[in-house]
Amino acid sequence: MTQDKVLLEIDDRNIATVTLNNPDKHNAFDDAVINELTNTFEHIASNSNVRAMVLASTGKSFSAGADLGWMKRMASYSYEENLTDANALANMLKVLNFMPMPTIAKIQGAAFGGAVGLVSCCDIAIASEKASFCLSEVKLGLIPATISPYVVNAMGLKACRRYFQTAERFFASKAEQIGLVDEVCAVDALDDSVEAMLTVLLQNSPAAVKQAKQLAFDVAYQPINDELLQDTSKRIAAIRVSQEGQEGLTSFFEKRPAAWITK
Repeated sequence: MTQDKVLLEIDDRNIATVTLNNPDKHNAFDDAVINELTNTFEHIASNSNVRAMVLASTGKSFSAGADLGWMKRMASYSYEENLTDANALANMLKVLNFMPMPTIAKIQGAAFGGAVGLVSCCDIAIASEKASFCLSEVKLGLIPATISPYVVNAMGLKACRRYFQTAERFFASKAEQIGLVDEVCAVDALDDSVEAMLTVLLQNSPAAVKQAKQLAFDVAYQPINDELLQDTSKRIAAIRVSQEGQEGLTSFFEKRPAAWITK
């Protein structure tokens, strides 16, 4: 790992936890950390046993976004060098966004700049009431370009039209209101809230969960035509006759826990 700035743990339930571990710099990331995150996410994505992934961080801040030293180096980069850097960040966000298993962002404190992109790429975001957010790029004469596809999907166009331009800091309650965050809890309840969500996810068929996530991506914003209806019909027919589909239906009618539920 990059001087242990990115940690990975997979527990006995096959829950992967990726932890940003640079609290002295508020878990800011640079090109090396972005590369390590990409490799870590790809490693998890390729592990078919992993049931879910939690993205967390150490210290008071979730992440301050881009590291100041990295930003200082980028200021003297050529256009081509800046493009290479931007492509690396864009690729990392893409890998995170399209992870096959459910992902949970666990946000204990400030999430600024690119960190809002990390949150937006996760399926579920759970924040403490002390969490705060800022799309601060325009204060530096920049724009939140690489993270924008994911942030717009999470927050909606109207909110992004405001916060992309104002660089205002907003807090967990507002983040929940505009859709960036799914749940807000007390600071000392954050661990339990994430654990409760994992418990919910682990009750469900691993194969069905992954297919349901992909389904959401595939049908979003598509015209409701015969082609789409045929595709969705094929998907439900295929999963009904699959091993987990049969187990789920059988266990339901037999009034017993499904095989994938562990005590």
